[in-house]
Formats: sequence, structure tokens, C-alpha cells
Amino acid sequence: MASKGAGMAFSRKSYGLTSDAEKSRVTGIVHEKLLDDYLHRIFSSTGRAPMAATSRKLLNFQNLPEHLDQLLHVDEEAEEEEESQGQVEGRLGPSTVVLDHTGGFEGLLLVDDDLLGVIGHSNFGTIRSTTCVYKGKWVYEVLISSQGLMQIGWCTINCRFNQEEGVGDTHNSYAYDGNRVRKWNVTTTNYGKAWAAGDIVSCLIDLDEGTLSFCLNGVSLGTAFENLSRGLGMAYFPAISLSFKESVAFNFGSRPLRYPVVGYRPLQDPPSADLVRAQELLGCFQAVLSVELDPVGRLVEKESSEWQLQGQPTVLLTLAHIFHRFAPLLRKVYLVEAVLMSFLLGVVEAGTPAQAQSVVHQVLDLLWLFMEDYEVQDCLKQLMMSLLRLYRFSPIVPDLALQIRYLRLTIAILSHEKSRKFLLSHVLFDVLRSVVFFYIKSPLRVEEAGLQELIPTTWWPHRSSREGKESKEVKDETSEERLRRRAYERGCQRLKKRIEVVEELQVQILKLLLNNQDDNGGEASRYIFLTKFRKFLQENASSRGNMPMLCPPEYMVCFLHRLISALRYYWDEYKASNPRATFSEEAYIPPQVFYNGKVDYFDLQRLGGLLSHLRKTLKDDLASKANILIDPLELQAATMDDLDEDEEPAPAAAQRPMQALAMGGALPLPRPSWLSSPTLGRANRFLSTAAVSLMTPRRPLSTSEKVKVRTLSAEQRTREDIEGSQWNEGLLVGRPPEEPEQPLTENSLLEVLDGAIMMYNLSVHQQLGKMVGVSDDVNEYAMALRDTEDKLRRCPKRRKDILAELTKSQKVFSEKLDHLSRRLAWVHATVYSQEKMQDIYWLLRVCLRTIEHGDRTGPLFAFMPEFYLSVAINSYSALKNYFGPVHSMEELPGYEETLTRLAAILAKHFADTRIVGTDIRDSLMQALASYVCYPNSLRAVERIPEEQRIAMVRSLLAPYEQRPWAQTNWILVRLWRGCGFGYRYTRLPHLLKTKPEDANLPSLQKPCPSTLLQQHMADLLREGPDVAPSFLNSVLNQLNWAFSEFIGMIQEIQQAAERLERNFVDSRQLKVCATCFDLSVSLLRVLEMTITLVPEIFLDWAQPTSEMLLRRLAQLLNQVLNRVTAERNLFDRVVTLRLPGLESVDHYPILVAVTGILVRLLVHGPASGTERATSVLLADPCFQLRSICYLLGQPEPPTPGTALPAPDQKRFSLQSYTDYISVEELAQVEQMLAHLTSASAQAAAASLPTSEEDLCPICYAHPISAVFQPCGHKSCKACINQHLMNNKDCFFCKATIVSVEDWDKAASASATSSAA
Repeated sequence: MASKGAGMAFSRKSYGLTSDAEKSRVTGIVHEKLLDDYLHRIFSSTGRAPMAATSRKLLNFQNLPEHLDQLLHVDEEAEEEEESQGQVEGRLGPSTVVLDHTGGFEGLLLVDDDLLGVIGHSNFGTIRSTTCVYKGKWVYEVLISSQGLMQIGWCTINCRFNQEEGVGDTHNSYAYDGNRVRKWNVTTTNYGKAWAAGDIVSCLIDLDEGTLSFCLNGVSLGTAFENLSRGLGMAYFPAISLSFKESVAFNFGSRPLRYPVVGYRPLQDPPSADLVRAQELLGCFQAVLSVELDPVGRLVEKESSEWQLQGQPTVLLTLAHIFHRFAPLLRKVYLVEAVLMSFLLGVVEAGTPAQAQSVVHQVLDLLWLFMEDYEVQDCLKQLMMSLLRLYRFSPIVPDLALQIRYLRLTIAILSHEKSRKFLLSHVLFDVLRSVVFFYIKSPLRVEEAGLQELIPTTWWPHRSSREGKESKEVKDETSEERLRRRAYERGCQRLKKRIEVVEELQVQILKLLLNNQDDNGGEASRYIFLTKFRKFLQENASSRGNMPMLCPPEYMVCFLHRLISALRYYWDEYKASNPRATFSEEAYIPPQVFYNGKVDYFDLQRLGGLLSHLRKTLKDDLASKANILIDPLELQAATMDDLDEDEEPAPAAAQRPMQALAMGGALPLPRPSWLSSPTLGRANRFLSTAAVSLMTPRRPLSTSEKVKVRTLSAEQRTREDIEGSQWNEGLLVGRPPEEPEQPLTENSLLEVLDGAIMMYNLSVHQQLGKMVGVSDDVNEYAMALRDTEDKLRRCPKRRKDILAELTKSQKVFSEKLDHLSRRLAWVHATVYSQEKMQDIYWLLRVCLRTIEHGDRTGPLFAFMPEFYLSVAINSYSALKNYFGPVHSMEELPGYEETLTRLAAILAKHFADTRIVGTDIRDSLMQALASYVCYPNSLRAVERIPEEQRIAMVRSLLAPYEQRPWAQTNWILVRLWRGCGFGYRYTRLPHLLKTKPEDANLPSLQKPCPSTLLQQHMADLLREGPDVAPSFLNSVLNQLNWAFSEFIGMIQEIQQAAERLERNFVDSRQLKVCATCFDLSVSLLRVLEMTITLVPEIFLDWAQPTSEMLLRRLAQLLNQVLNRVTAERNLFDRVVTLRLPGLESVDHYPILVAVTGILVRLLVHGPASGTERATSVLLADPCFQLRSICYLLGQPEPPTPGTALPAPDQKRFSLQSYTDYISVEELAQVEQMLAHLTSASAQAAAASLPTSEEDLCPICYAHPISAVFQPCGHKSCKACINQHLMNNKDCFFCKATIVSVEDWDKAASASATSSAA
């Protein structure tokens, strides 16, 4: 029915009858008397009493326009006043009030298209409005979009601001700061309440009385300033100063004020005359909906929900006359919100959802029927903008009634097919930040949200580990605590039920957007949604320029959960009608999606590197396994894209809409995608790059036929490109032979699922970790309260001053805990509920299946985006760490099976050569290291197939060079913790000795060694002649490096500490120093494990490398002992300083590790092995028996055959750590000391003096024992063996060494004499 205008010159269609002849020929119109009654019933003025039938003028369609003109007539004075609004007394400036983007600003700011929303883009930018006031009472509103540092108020034109001083920091400028809860006018004092994102601040100025005040969400905060400067030249502008990335939106009166104040006038006057006309026309329209023409010729009153448009000419012409005048008004923002929105909300409140939906559908049908397309589109756009604004900035009330009302109206509008498709195509993702509809904001002020009534009794859990129930210490609760906990849980359940009502409405919205059955006369909603959703993901995934997220993470969390609910609904619905499909419980993404180009992954990293590189290197695999040919032109284009990926093509740059004004520079700057309208979400967007897809074949492919790739933009994709057709697999083209032929579900749902997984990776996981901060705050305050109560009990009653302070502190902590516990209930209901946990668990299982299926494709696995592995790792971490202690992962169905599958993936892929990204490889390594720390997950690793376990251990035992060895070493150490010498502690023993009462000491996980994986390690080390030497040499090399670095750093720290001038040691240097120490300890523990499991590697000298390894080990052990045990040495002095960051550096960790190795060599080994180890240890020139005595607190070696004296209490001694070292272990140390004392005495007695010329010319510590062939130069075996590890040239002449032979001076001399 709508006629299109050409270009922008639109014309209204006339619905009036043009001539008397035509008027008389109209058929279907009721008789004259009934028509008169009907029109008078419809067009009676809302402000006048109905006229009697005898005295009123006869109405028909010929004189109806004249009657309507009289009905809509507004006083000429009002018209003139509206036209001259700019000249209102007390106000100066344009009648349309906006922000002054031409000169009234300081710093760099970004302003929206409507010049009402502003975002800070510099340190402390300031901007004022275009209009000022000098007399009267005025008000404007500010919608707070972010709760950071801002100062909002008024200033004069003479105020000068800079990047440090803003509104309120100068004379004649006044501001309210809800972030710091203060008011500002040169000086500052406490004022008002803290604001939060979603609040509305009303700024009121009374220039008659000279006062200035503020309201927060309609509640007055009191008078802020008095005695304002007034008089000649004093006029005040609305103004704001805001820091980087903070955002607000102003309402000077262009829309109805949310909280109007009696007596105060908005800076911009409302369109009063148009408002009166719109209300009159709305009344006429409502009358049409409530009156029906009976077939027998009577007027019948009906409910609006029962009204139906039946094609009656009388009704149609009546509506045509109404909309002829109503349509232009419905394009104005103020009238849409004040008139149409109010009417529709009244409809929603008056009836059931079904009735409301029926009326809204009728209204939308009539809008599309009687208004031009551009008019109804403008109207719908303004309507959705108003709805979104109302939803976002509505206060949280106990029953969430406001949010429910706005969501119900949104559902009713989106249920209308034509309106839904228009909004999806042009508004929801292009103009609005529609994700706001799926967010439930968290109330910072629990009193206003009614949480005190919902949760009258508060409770907080005891402090527990964030690692789930397996590491949580259960504390018995008293009967009183149990009652409080149960009452608190009941309150939480009441809150959760109310929130679930809102969540269900949000899911209904997404179900409407995912509808794929509404393809009558156009594309179905789901496919429009897919295009917009993909572009939404691209904007949020773009990392160029380090731009923050376009969509805030807290919105993304809620959006993800609602999307999963709607997705699983449609997935299982498809399964119900297609038995061959799978249930959503078995969902995964088929691997061909990652390499067939149907889905655009933008510039996200693949497991194998860049997509262009993979297409070139794996094109043969694509052809053989998936029947896909890469077009050479595509390869060339991709290569050029890689070269120019940071440069935007000129046409694209020219086409990009410049919808924001960048201020503070000479030229307008392109607006980053995250800088968006504070109220609606965005005013600018980036166009999506072209999505690469496959040319869809129209007939089945034979095994020899290939599919050639071509480029297809996201907007060009059709339903057939996604879902496929009879001879086309659509999104799943290129199926590898490992994949089943039957479909999983509709292809479009697979793309939605893929997007949901990407969303989790973009920001959801980060936000889940951030929200745990509320639980941490509860734990900290609970601990502070318990400490205060303990002090109260111990405080003497005579110290009333202390008791008063402690009682005051107790009250503060209790009030804060009451507030936090209620807020925690909200967080648990909206973020960490059981249902949300199941959503994350479902995503985890989807990722695991996807990775497993992708792995079966061999080299094509490299095409999988990295975020699938990241989401598998992070979602498990979230389930384990963030949802406890209320919910436990162990309660989820299939928990152990899921753990095992994840363990198999980590074990296989942490060393997978198909994965090249450094970050994802590190993430896999760290995940595996965390996995083996806890009993449940370690048992899962032990349950994976034996060949996978062995392959994992083999990768761990690969030489440490040329790879991130530190993480590998941590994994091996964690397999050993609990088995080593004195290695069963969960907190560092030396810290517990010095500060036993400190509950915040760093805690280690309870040891859970794996004997099964240790056995695999032992078997592999015995397997071949090169495995053990290469592994152990790399461990010894890294130990030498780590300990040397540590010693060098503590020397620098000691020198800095001894300087007279005041100086500070860099915290980063302290951290690196502690890390080197920890690495040294862990490497020693790995050596201890190796010697325990496979002692023959060092002690069986029949093996060619054993002696060399043993000598190297002895050399390093002696170096460590000498550095750590020397009296009043460098190590002692640094430990005594107790610097923050070096808490882990102490004698105990490193000395018990060294002791464990020595005990294994000298006490537990066979007699022959003990003898060899003793001789090598004593032969090392660095060996000092005093270092061994130091372990037991003895300053000097004891006399052989005498008992050990008692240790000196001031000295370090293993005997002081009996809680961590058993009696048997101490006895073994004493046995070792006695053995070394005796062996040292015997060696000293048997040794003969050696002349200098018989000593090794390299080390001067050992006698010459080896000769090099063919050059004949000599050294000791220790030097030449160590040298030959890295070099084959002679020390002296650089000739290549062919062989090394034993050399004995006496034998050589006799051979020389006999030859002579």
C-alpha cells in the first residue's frame, strides 16, 4: 500500500476522495447515520464532553479533514512559542541543544552523530553544550554509561580547562563526581552517593535563588552549592569532564526526561504543539481499536486485543485519515517515546502476553499499511532506540518489573515478521548495541534493588581454595551458622526465580531472531542474523591498534548464555523431526568448516599459522582428502593481503562512514569500533571483510572432481550457500572420509555454535574470572571480621578505648559483609548459577569433540582456529576455579569421562608439530602442568591409553634445548612431589617457622605423585643409549645456567642493599631472581627423581656416558653446596634481608633437594655404585666435608666413631624441620655424613702428592688421565668429556680429535724406555 518516493523527495499519498461523483460511487461504506455516529465516536476530542447527536454537525468522509483540522488545532500563541523557543527568557543559544563540537571543548573527545553522546579519548577531556542559561530554573539529565572518573555540572564561558583541570576545578564551575562521591568547586568535599553504569544524574540549577543541586535516579542528593555568581555576563553552560574511555549521553530535552522535577524546565523545550496533536491522534486510533461496526449496522465496544482488520472500507478510510496526519509525527524522537511508546507499554501492562502481542501486531500491520516505508522504518528505529535506552537505564526493583515490561514489548515487536526482518537488517546490529537486551545489570546499591527484603538473612562461606572441592578444607559449622546458611540459600533461590523470568524473555528474543521458517517473500531471520552476528564477532575480534572490545565483557557473558539456550532449543527441535541428526548433547563443529572457506575467521590465528600459508603448504592434502582445489588467483590475492594486511584499501576507507567527530586535532580522526554511543551502543561500525567460501556445485562430485575456491562476501551468502541443497553440502562441503555422512543438525546452527565458542574466547572467560572478585572481597572481609572478633575476646575490659575502636570496626565489617553477601547472591544467580555452569560445561564438551574430530583429519588439523584449544583449556579452568564452592564440577554428568578426554588432548597436543603458535603451545603446556597437580585430573591422565601416556612422557624427556623447558620441568617435578626427600610440604617450611600465624602465606597444592607415569619415565630412560644422556645433559646445562644466574642476581641485590644512599631494588629483578632459584630447585628435584628411578644411568660405568654424567652431577652439587652453606656468605645475607618477592629463597628448599640426590647416591645405591659415587664426589676439587656437616647444623666434621653433637639452635639444620623430614630420612643423612667422613679420611691418607707438571693443564684439579689422538695432547677425563659434548676439536691445536685413550705416566715411561 505504501508508495515509494524517488531519492529523498518523499510525498504523502492522499486518501481523500477527489470529486463529488467519486464520493457518491463509493461502495461498502455504511449508511449516513451510522457513519456519523462512528466518526463522532472516533474523532471526539479527548478534552471535551461528547456533543449531543441533535446539536452536532453531520460527519462524513467529505468533511472529515475539516473536522480533523479543528480537532488538531493548537492555539496560535503556542505555535509561535514553539517556533521561537530559542528566544526564551533566561536562556541563550540554539533551540536544539547539543554538545558544542566546534569550540566548546578541551582535549580529545569523540561525540556521537546526534551530538549528545560523548566518550573521553584523552586524560581528562572537557566539553560544554551550545546553550547557556542566566535566569530561571533549569534541568538536564546525564545517562551514565561507565562508572569511572567524571565531573558533571555547569560552567561559564570564561572557565579555562586543561588535561588536569576540568569542570569544578576552576572558579564559576561546579561539578558532582559520583565515582569519588564528591562535589567540586576549586576545592572538594564529600557529597551524594556513588553512581553506577546505568544510572541517570539530573543536574538542576536555580538562578533565581543561586543554588545548584543534583539528583541520582530521581532521588535528590541535596543542595550542592549556594550563592552562585549571577549578574551581567554570568551565564552557565551544562558541561562535563571525563577521563579516558569513560562515556555518557546527555538529554537536554530532545527526549522526555526520565525524572522531571517540578518547577524546573529542560534546556530544550518539548514540541508541545506536535505533542498535543499526536496525543489526540493516538486517542482516535485507540478509539478505532475499541469500536467495531456490527454486520447489522451497530457500533459495538470491544477489547483492543479482540479487534481485527477485516477490510471494511469505512474502517480503512478512517485509519487512512488518522495516519495521514499521524505518520509525519511518528518520525520524531520525542513523540515516539512520549506517545507511541507509552501507548504500547500500556498495552503490554493491560493484558496477557498473548493479548499484548495481538494488539502490537495489529498496530504494526497498520503502520506498514498506511505509512510510507521510510516513515515506518524511522518510527521503528526510534522505537527500538527508546526501548533499549529504557531497558538499560531503568533502576533494578525487587520484582524486576521494569525490565520485564520492556522485554515483553520488545518480544511483541520482534514477533511481527516484517518489522523483525527490517530491524535485524538495518537496526539491531547496525545502529543499536542490541546485546544490551540480553544483559541484566548488577545493582551496586542493594538497598534500592530490594535485596534486603529478598535476602533478609546474610551468610558468607568460610575461606576456601578456588581449586574446587578436591582441595577445600571442610570446616564444621555450628547449628546457628547452618540456620543462617539455609535462610540465605532460600533468599538466593527467591532472587534466582525472579531473574530467571527475565532470562527466559531474553531467550525468547533470540528464538525469534533465529527463526528460519519465516522466509515468505524474503530471507529468513536466521540468515540475516548470521550475517550480522558474524560482523559483530569480527568487530570484537579485531586486535589491530590494540582496540578494546566493542561489546563490554559483562554484556557478552549474558549474551552467550541466552544464545546457547536458544541454540540448543532449535538443535533439539531439529533432531525431533530428523531422527538421523544428533542431539545437542553430542554437538561438535565438523572439521571441514575450518578449511573449506565457508565461514570467515577474519585474521584469527590457525593452529598451523596463517591461512594463506596453510593453503599453499597443504593444498595437496586438501585436494586428496577433501576434494578441494585452491585457485591460484586466490593464493596470489591471499599473499598480497598478507603483505598489505595493515593497510586499508582506499575504496574501503572512502566508503567507511565517518559518523563521529574527533575533536582536539586539526583533522577528524577515524572512530575506533569500540567507541560507541553510550546509550545505544554504537554510532559507527566497520564493514566486514569479504568472507571466503566455496563455489557451490550443482551436482554430486566424483572422487576425481575437485571444488574450486572463490571469494564470497558475508552479505552475498544465501540460504543455499549455508544449508546446501540436493547436490550441495553448503557449509559442510569438503567432508573428509573420517566424517560421517549423516548431518549433525542444520548447518546454520553449526555456524551459530562456532560463533558462541568464539565469543567465549573473546571476553567471556576474562569476565568470569573478574566476577570472582566479589567472592574474594567476601573472603577478605570475613577474615577481617573474624580477626576483629578474636581481638575483642582477647582485649582487656579495662581498655575501653580499644574496645570501642574494635566494636566500631566490627560493625563496619559486618555491614560491608551484609552488602557483599547480597551482591554475591546476585552474581551467583546471574553468572555462576548451576544452569550457567552447565552451559560452560556444554561448550567444553563441544570443543573436545571438535578437537577430536579435527585431529583425525591428519595435517588438515592445522586449519582449526587456535581459540578452540584455548576455550577447551579456559572453560575447564573456569568450571574448576570460578563456580565453587556453591557448585562443583564433580556433580556434572560425565565428569570423569570429560576429564579423561581433555587429558588425552593435552597429552597429545602439547608437543604436536602441527601446532606452531608459541602462545597456544605455552597454554597447552601450562594446562598440562596444572592438570597433573590435582588428584582427580592426574588420575584422568593415568586413564588415557598407554601409548598416549608413553608418547607424552617421551615428549617430556626430549632434550631441553630449543624449546620452553621450564614448563616441561615443572610437569616432571609435579609428578615427583610427595616422593622426594623432605618434599611433602604444602607451604614453604621456612616461612611457617618465621611467621606461623600468617594465613596469607603462599600455598602449594597437596602432593599427588604418579607412580605410573614415573614408571613410564624409568622405562623410557632405559630404552635407548641416547635418551638418558641427552635428557640429563640438558638438565645439567640448565641447572648450571639457572643457579649461575641466581648467584649473579643476588650479588647485585646485595650490593644495592649495602649502598649508603636510599635506593630500591627493581621488583622485576627480584621476581626473576626468585624464578631462577625456583628453577634450580625444580631441576635438582628432577635429577633426584631420575637417580631414584634409574640409578644405573649414573652408577653403571659399563654404560659409556655414566662416568661423565656422574662427574658433572658431582661438580654441580658441590658448587651449590659451597655457595649456600658458606658461613656469613652472600646467600645468608640476602636471605636475612627478607625482601618482598624473595620469600621462596631460603636454605631449606635447595638443601633438601641436594640432600635427596646425595642420599640416593651414597646410601640407597648398591655397594659398587656407592663406592663409585663416593670416589667421584671426593675427587672433585670443590668438595668440602664442612658443607655436608652444615646440613645437620655442625660447624666441623665429627671425629670418626663418635656420636654427633647436638645442633646449634642458631644455625640451619635439617633436624629443625622434623614436621617435614621423617626420622628415617634424618638417619640416612647421618649415615651419609659418617660414610663421607670415613671415606674422606681414607682418601686423604692414601693420596700421594702430585707434581704440577702431572696436573691437567685445563683445570689444575685432577691428574692427567687422557691423551687425544692423533695430536697427542693430554688432559684429565673430566675436562675432555665435558669438552667433547659440544666440540670435537683439540683444546690446544684445534685438530679434530679422533679418539681419547687412557694415559698413565708410569706405563708411558716404561713404554718409552723399552722403545729406546
